[in-house]
Amino acid sequence: MTAKTTAKKPSKENIISFYMNFVLEHETVPKSVFKFCKENKLKEEEFYKYFGSVTGIQKAIWDLFFENTMNLLAKNKEYQEFSSKDKMLSFFFTFFEMLKLNRSYVLFALNEDKNPLKNLEQLKGLRTGIRNFAKELIEEDNSAKISKITKHRPGVFSEGAWVQFLFLLKFWVDDTSADFEKTDIAIEKSVKTVFDVFDNTPLDSILDFGKFLYKENFS
Repeated sequence: MTAKTTAKKPSKENIISFYMNFVLEHETVPKSVFKFCKENKLKEEEFYKYFGSVTGIQKAIWDLFFENTMNLLAKNKEYQEFSSKDKMLSFFFTFFEMLKLNRSYVLFALNEDKNPLKNLEQLKGLRTGIRNFAKELIEEDNSAKISKITKHRPGVFSEGAWVQFLFLLKFWVDDTSADFEKTDIAIEKSVKTVFDVFDNTPLDSILDFGKFLYKENFS
C-alpha cells in the first residue's frame, strides 16, 4: 500500500518505507520535510510525531535494522543457549541478511555525501546498540569466571566489536561474490579472531584472517 492510497494514519515504519522509496526513486534525499510530506501526501505533523528532521529518519532506519535483528534473534529458542562467540556470529549473519534485503538503500545511504565521515553520522544509534550488545556478551562471560586475570574488559571488547562491524560493512559494500558468500567468510574469520585474541590464543587466527584480507584486497 503506498502513501497515495492509504487512508490510515501512517506509522513510523510507513514513513521510513516512504523515505527509502523516495531516495531510491529520486537518487537524492528530500530537500525539506515539506516536500517529502507533500509528495507522499503526509501531514507534517504526522512526520514530526516520529522524527525531528530528515537526518532523524536516516538514523532511525539503522536503528530499526538493529532492532529487527535483535527481535529475530530473540525468537530463536536456541539462541539463549549459544556461547558468546556464537551469539556474535548469529548477530552479524542476521544483521547482514537484513542489509541484503535493503542493499540498494544502504549503498545509497553510505555514499550519499562525498565525505565518508558525514555518511557515518547516521550510524550513531547503531554504534550504541552494537557496543551495548557486545558489552553484555563479555559481562556474561566474566560473570562465569572466578579469576580476575581471565576476565575481559567490556569497554575494550565493545569498541572492538564496533570497529569489526565497520570493517565488515565496508567489506560487504565491496563484495561482488554470489550471495555475498565472501562476506560470510569474513564474518566467521573476524569473529573467531576477536574471540581468540581475548582468549590469548591469537596467532593462528590472526595469520589466517590476515591472509584472507590480503587475498581479497590486494590480489
